[in-house]
Amino acid sequence: MNTVFVVGSLNIDQNVRVRSLPRSGETVSGTDATFSPGGKGANQAVAAARAGAAVEFMGAVGDDAHGRRILEILTQAGVDCSQVPVIEATPTGTAIIAVDDDGENLIIVSPGANSRLTEEDIDTFLSNVRSGDVLTLQLEIPSGLVRHAARQAKVRGALVVLNAAPAPAGIGGLFDDVDLLVVNEHEIQILAGLTGIPPADHRDLVRTLPELLGPRIVCTAGDEGAYTILDDALVHVPAPAVDATDTTGAGDTFIGYLAACLLAHPADLAGAMTLASRASALAVTRSGAMESIPWLHEVDPSLANPGSVIPS
Repeated sequence: MNTVFVVGSLNIDQNVRVRSLPRSGETVSGTDATFSPGGKGANQAVAAARAGAAVEFMGAVGDDAHGRRILEILTQAGVDCSQVPVIEATPTGTAIIAVDDDGENLIIVSPGANSRLTEEDIDTFLSNVRSGDVLTLQLEIPSGLVRHAARQAKVRGALVVLNAAPAPAGIGGLFDDVDLLVVNEHEIQILAGLTGIPPADHRDLVRTLPELLGPRIVCTAGDEGAYTILDDALVHVPAPAVDATDTTGAGDTFIGYLAACLLAHPADLAGAMTLASRASALAVTRSGAMESIPWLHEVDPSLANPGSVIPS
């Protein structure tokens, strides 16, 4: 069975609801803080598993209650975490998340154990990757590790998907071994700036940036939907209309579902984007990150059989 491999971050999310997000220098009152598992890597792994894919994960946690709880929840979701190292005398990564009444968020990440992952950990983890597998990456771990993981998976014939979030400060070969780059409308503008392209509509950048960066691009744009280029034509997948409660984790849900769909049907990017958009829209109607990620039968009851991801 082919597998979605995920290398990325594991965080404990500290969540606070506020009436409006604070501006620079402003103090606002919020609700009591709640704690939940998260991290872009972990969220995307759970999303892929809930979409019906076999998923293996590599990241790092601290030897603390938060780290043990995160691994327990990932395992319950069907993610194989058997190779995740537990780092002594280092806290599990933490994300401080404020969400306002419109569902928009502000996030601060403290990496903790995420910064202690090594190339040797990744080499061991990816040694079983083969043609037909999918590797999903993000940028909440050091970019050097991301480049290394992409190279190791690429030479073994896997499809490499990179979510360039948080947006990088530089390019420096980051995309050399990436097949599909997934960004939102803000991140694609930052990438354009790094390549020297003046500000432009994100739909235009989906077409022009691959010529400079290399990989095909999928750009998500919130309630506007998602875009890519297929057969030299702009493809727009609209987002289902919903009342958003919390957008935290919506992008991770999209990417995890996208990876799972491409694992099952590598040639159907538009179909993968469609199911991923449905899953993401359902996620924003719920609070939290990982806990908001829907199961496949919730997104499309017709695909409720175990192991099915998207129709042929």
